[in-house]
Amino acid sequence: MKKKILDAVVSNIDELAEFIDSQLSQLMVTESEKMKLQIAAEELFVNVASYAYAPGKGKILILAEVDPKDNKIELTFTDWGVPFNPLDREDPDITLPAEKRRIGGLGIFMVKKEADELDYWRKDQTNNVRLEKKFKGR
Repeated sequence: MKKKILDAVVSNIDELAEFIDSQLSQLMVTESEKMKLQIAAEELFVNVASYAYAPGKGKILILAEVDPKDNKIELTFTDWGVPFNPLDREDPDITLPAEKRRIGGLGIFMVKKEADELDYWRKDQTNNVRLEKKFKGR
């Protein structure tokens, strides 16, 4: 298991992407699969950077566990911010025209669709979101 601790600021998205890319290099992953996972990870990161510590700043811990045998990755995002379960949000009604939809929630909806497993738990004053993704490969 590899870990990365970053300041929870949006400008660290590139560093997050590099960390995830380095982990994915151990797996059979298409460019499309990589891009979708990166977008989902960025969404989770940006939620923490935007809301967990507002108006202050804090850290985010990203754990990556790679399983080459099953061609999958597990990413866990941990922050010490205000309690918030992003999975509790009601999914947006994507059948409605854009102008009739509620603002927000589309990013987490996208993360839910991309992940094979997605969990949230609060423990010891931390928010934890775990995303697991199994890849079909090249």
